[in-house]
Amino acid sequence: MEIPSHAQAVIIGGGVGGASIAYHLTLMGWKDIVVVERHSLTSGSTFHSAGLVGQLRTSSSLTKMMRYSTDLYRKLKDLTGTDPGWDEVGSLRIASSDERMEELKRIVGYSKAFGMPLDILSPKECLDLFPLMDLKDVKGGVYLPTDGQIDPTGLTNALAAGAKSRGAVILSDTRVTGIAVSNNQVTEVATDKGAIRTDVVINASGLWGNDIARMVGLALPIIPMAHLYLITKPIKDQPQIMPTMRDPDNLVYFRGTASGMIAGGYERQPRPWGLSGVPQDWNFKLLEPDWERFTPLMENIIKRVPAMETAEIAQLLNGPEGFTPDSEYLLGPTSVRGFWVACAFCAHGIAGAGGIGKVMAEWIIDGHPEWDMWKLDARRFGNQYGSQAFTLARTVETYGQYYDIHMPTEERQSARPLRLSPAYHRLQDLGAVFGEKGGWERPNWFTPNEKDARAASVPDLKGWSRFNWSSAIAAEHRATRESAGLFDETSFSKIEVLGPGALDFLQHLCGNDINKPVGSVIYTQMLNTRGGIECDFTVTRLANDRFMIVTGTAFGTHDITHLRRYAPLDGTVYINDITSARTAYGLWGPKARDILQKITRDDVSNSAFPYMTAKQITVGNIPTLALRVTYVGELGWEFYAPAEYGEQLWDTLWEAGKPFGIVAGGYKAIDSLRIEKGYRYWSADITPDYTPYEAGLGFAVALDKKIDFIGRQALEKIKAEGVKQKLCCLTLSDPNIITFGSEPIRHQDEVVGWVTSGGYGYTVNKSIAYAYLPIELAKPGTALSVECFGVQILAKVEKEPLYDPKGEKIKA
Repeated sequence: MEIPSHAQAVIIGGGVGGASIAYHLTLMGWKDIVVVERHSLTSGSTFHSAGLVGQLRTSSSLTKMMRYSTDLYRKLKDLTGTDPGWDEVGSLRIASSDERMEELKRIVGYSKAFGMPLDILSPKECLDLFPLMDLKDVKGGVYLPTDGQIDPTGLTNALAAGAKSRGAVILSDTRVTGIAVSNNQVTEVATDKGAIRTDVVINASGLWGNDIARMVGLALPIIPMAHLYLITKPIKDQPQIMPTMRDPDNLVYFRGTASGMIAGGYERQPRPWGLSGVPQDWNFKLLEPDWERFTPLMENIIKRVPAMETAEIAQLLNGPEGFTPDSEYLLGPTSVRGFWVACAFCAHGIAGAGGIGKVMAEWIIDGHPEWDMWKLDARRFGNQYGSQAFTLARTVETYGQYYDIHMPTEERQSARPLRLSPAYHRLQDLGAVFGEKGGWERPNWFTPNEKDARAASVPDLKGWSRFNWSSAIAAEHRATRESAGLFDETSFSKIEVLGPGALDFLQHLCGNDINKPVGSVIYTQMLNTRGGIECDFTVTRLANDRFMIVTGTAFGTHDITHLRRYAPLDGTVYINDITSARTAYGLWGPKARDILQKITRDDVSNSAFPYMTAKQITVGNIPTLALRVTYVGELGWEFYAPAEYGEQLWDTLWEAGKPFGIVAGGYKAIDSLRIEKGYRYWSADITPDYTPYEAGLGFAVALDKKIDFIGRQALEKIKAEGVKQKLCCLTLSDPNIITFGSEPIRHQDEVVGWVTSGGYGYTVNKSIAYAYLPIELAKPGTALSVECFGVQILAKVEKEPLYDPKGEKIKA
């Protein structure tokens, strides 16, 4: 076949991901699509996938994505004329421990929130579905009848057939040799058979994802892991139809086939592969069987299904699969314009392949997918993942814990410490218990504060709520409300935007009016064309042509990539990551002004330094940019100073605060303080799925500003028609029950929403949850219930914020 000279998009990789993206791009009207495959379809890792398809995930968006996949698989034969081998046998997940049974209760809860038909089963009911199992230690299970299994090669061929029928070209035995980039925009894909001019390149090359990424100067956090599973010949008394089964306590899974059984798992001592590069001739190849590594899994397989001990083995399959440090996909845009990523499917890409193609096509053509994809967004990984050693440590840790019970508040332990604040050793001396985010060591709380009298009155938390928790959080919360708390926020991402075009650029991207006087701090969102919230941060105007954005620790790469995606290419706007160049501390509480005035000659009175303004001041001996902002609902400032001053700035603030009862605070206290005040958290309370008006952030939208901005038309329509749902504050009747997110909310036995975030307010002494509710239920006083681990807890809608509703504290 003659190679095309031009294409709307070039997809590199002919696995199930690449085929699905081609299918969906052509479905949306792009006909000039070329798939470049180094050998033939499925020849990398798709062909040896186990083919299990499960839909339920921990977020609504990802569950919708998986459900779309199964809906597509059911009808794909009729749509394409090619049978994908879909077999809707259902899936069974069993609990072999009491702790796992608690997890299953939570899973059932959010399944109902997301509209999935899942219920708790007794051990006997589990046996009826999967009669080959031994019930020893089985406490119960859950069954989802709409899950199933599929032939990975059949699925890929069906998707490819659909794409080709609409004009896509698939080039087999064609190797990509380079990608041309001009002014940070892809322009051409070079192959061993000629070049293809294009503005859009999708890296769907699986195990070779990093090889392709390096062609444009990027590094992706992908580690090939050798994944093992067993294939048997027919087993006596094996039912012709039975569900797939997962026994996570024993680290194993099972799938029936027409010719026997597939059984595999996730071993504690996994084996990475191909760290020096994946061989170029790795086509339809497998690794040598590794019985030594598989033996612990085999023992658990026999424990759960005794017939496996005498089953005739057809093959121990050992195939490399691309994994990420959190075992989730890599999808979305990158810092190089027009270069997209869809790879590292972590051995469960078959389950989501249909949805992967849909969201990637929407992202590329419309600028955003239908559903919030943050958990899969390649931009969730920061620059530290450019280190293979760091990425390897995290990936091995995650793979070995794949089937563990994952608490919402658990912390990663590998490859620590990495990024340290200038105050790190001071925090250590104060007894900090560190967590980690974005590679940064951050204090969760300070153990000595457990002895503070304010730590005595705390809720009687049980179960998951006590995991990674301390009574010191209560003391730090209350000290901030009563006197002052000092917080190390150096990990916050800081982005500089400057140049003669900076103002117009930010005005176009931000919903609020950025054209404020120098020294103004503006709270705003960047939106998509639907009006959904893509980013949430503050913008400080430092000069007519210079601005500083402060966003969350985990969101820096995401937000800076979003900015660069839209930045003009004429040299009028420069965007710099200045996170590591500036330390950042938060001083908040009613005594904050007294403390600050003691160590600066600058006037920090309310009239001289009002709320939401910024000034360059001197704190002790240190030149500091001070922002009068708060994320805890108290009077105070954030201080940004060059990193070399960081330790001394902490010491200066700490010593000045001692006479006023200052307490060092951690991020757990910040979260408690912010939820009590009703401050939103991006990726939980606010996401691309929701608009500022639905989120109660209409005050940060300036529809009357002179420059048009992305999302404006959608917001004008929503404002005129009124919102149909609203983010609401709820309090639970039982203060000892804490929500984590995704718990279903009912009104008169009907599921009407789910929790976006929850926590405990140590000032109001209530368990607090936030959730989007239909507008007719958003009225304060509305009675509801929240399901927590299978128990219905009464709740009611509250007028928010619960703390300082008039904002008198922050403006004092």
